[in-house]
Amino acid sequence: MVKIRLSRGGRTHAPIYTIVAANSRNARDGKFLEKLGQYNPTMEKDQTLSQVNVESIKSWIGKGAQLSDTVRSLLKSNKIALS
Repeated sequence: MVKIRLSRGGRTHAPIYTIVAANSRNARDGKFLEKLGQYNPTMEKDQTLSQVNVESIKSWIGKGAQLSDTVRSLLKSNKIALS
């Protein structure tokens, strides 16, 4: 099953998460199918999400991918509508 979830990057005490489409059986930071955006929790509230490819996310959902709870709440809090 394909999941749209976060993959951790950055350095110690300064994480940067990448929103990716990945097989749910792969490791969190392992192999992924496509990068869909970035989340930087250290930035100001309105600048936390960047380079979000909404069309690709909609395409993956149309193919049966599931959003993780965290990605769903991030998109909702940043007013990114998928429907």
